[in-house]
Amino acid sequence: MDQTFLRWKVRTLTRLDLSRKGSVDQDVVPLVDLINRTEPFFTTSSCSGRIILTEPNPDSGQVILTEPNHGVQKQNLVWLLVSHQKVSAEDLVSGLGRSTGDAVLKFEPLVLHIQCRRLEDAQLMHSVAVNSGFRNSGLTVGKTGKIITAVRSTHGLEVPLTRDGRLLVGPEYVHFLVQAANQKLEENRRRIQRFYQNLQAALAPGPGQGPEPGTGPETGPEDRNFTQVYQRRRRRGRQTDCKQGDGGRQADRNHGEGGCELDMEDCLDLFS
Repeated sequence: MDQTFLRWKVRTLTRLDLSRKGSVDQDVVPLVDLINRTEPFFTTSSCSGRIILTEPNPDSGQVILTEPNHGVQKQNLVWLLVSHQKVSAEDLVSGLGRSTGDAVLKFEPLVLHIQCRRLEDAQLMHSVAVNSGFRNSGLTVGKTGKIITAVRSTHGLEVPLTRDGRLLVGPEYVHFLVQAANQKLEENRRRIQRFYQNLQAALAPGPGQGPEPGTGPETGPEDRNFTQVYQRRRRRGRQTDCKQGDGGRQADRNHGEGGCELDMEDCLDLFS
């Protein structure tokens, strides 16, 4: 299994990026690099999050590429605006001006697919993702033995704005939607950073968990029990929160959806 996983990892990480952009999104590069340089994991696809304006393609059999991020027709959609960064009201109005159908504004948060060597590795990745605010994450096991952790969130946005090319809302609402989409993009970035920091902590060996003196990654123990180390850290964190009393718990509730409200042992025991 380990050799098969290694072949999958090498093949995936060395093949050509076939995405429309052709590269990893800037906001997620550190996280993707951390995952890919860790032995039991590698990413199979990623999108850091984006603000898009699309409408159905009236001629779905034709694919036309115009200016980058403007008027791109793909997969039965016309992409009137695509941005992985904040947008302005002028950007949105420009895209709406090209609409001839039923345009919909969307914010899509981070989507990350991670292949894991073993089920316990996937459990760890899933637990870290959920605790970082990506509450819609899940695991799948394929017929060939591929174990995938899908990292997803629920803080998206989807609003119809035109009907047959006619704008349905006023300028004030357009400005409001731009502000809302940009705020969601910022929250998404905070969650990505939290995920990166939590994953670093999860993968760091605890006391006595590192390789024996004189052994390196090639000759040392094949696996470290990352899950148990992370579980102990989370348990210590919960004990500290309990000592803080109701005030500490109230602070956690005020932290919002991105807070660490789930019991880590419940997450880690999901497939045990």
